[in-house]
Amino acid sequence: MRYYLCIDDTDNKETKGTGWLAEQVCNEMTARGMGSFSYISRHQLYVHEDVPYTSHNSSMCVTVDDCSSPQAIIEHVQHFLETKAAPGSDPGLCLVAEDIAAEAREKLIRFGEDAKCTVLNKGLAYGLARELDVHLTEHGGTGDGVVGALAGVGLRMMGNDGRYRGWHHLGPEDTPMAASEIARLCAAHHVEDESGNRLDDDVPVLLRERIKRIRRGGHAVLLATAEIQGGPMQLLPKEALKAY
Repeated sequence: MRYYLCIDDTDNKETKGTGWLAEQVCNEMTARGMGSFSYISRHQLYVHEDVPYTSHNSSMCVTVDDCSSPQAIIEHVQHFLETKAAPGSDPGLCLVAEDIAAEAREKLIRFGEDAKCTVLNKGLAYGLARELDVHLTEHGGTGDGVVGALAGVGLRMMGNDGRYRGWHHLGPEDTPMAASEIARLCAAHHVEDESGNRLDDDVPVLLRERIKRIRRGGHAVLLATAEIQGGPMQLLPKEALKAY
């Protein structure tokens, strides 16, 4: 059984971000044989003066495979958040089985999409969690992180949102490399242009010094573009990737 696990609002402006804590807790659970954890995806939520957040208002989500005890996962992450989350943070935790009914899946995805452009609150999040019978809990502060935790699961389920945590470094800026080789070295499914067209394996693509994958079509992919029509394909720079 596969599960979606998401946490949100665990940091403050002086501490390491939620992505760092997500990596730490997944490493702990992997070492204990509690499951197999995917790469972490970061999902940007609504930045608005009426939305309380610490730095960037983004949640972190992973999938969990080979999980014999979802309750053990929940309890481990709960304890981790209650002891490791930063002072003043408002941590939330969500765990949802992949085989949830199609209608419930659609509602989670819609909640995630709304959280990117609308001010939501934890009452709405808890109401949906109760309706769908999914795990959603708060672990400190105001508990407002439950909004992002539930939204992050929906966005990860959707498959077309977010950036994967971490950077890859394959060589100097503007070094040409075949699209398939870049994908292989970055553990990406493929390289595609911004319109979603997959590049042929042998198309040369110019590297960036720092390379990041995004989530599209349920896969980790790399984006490339031609700065001038007919020019060489180049991986998108960091600033352009912020749109994802």
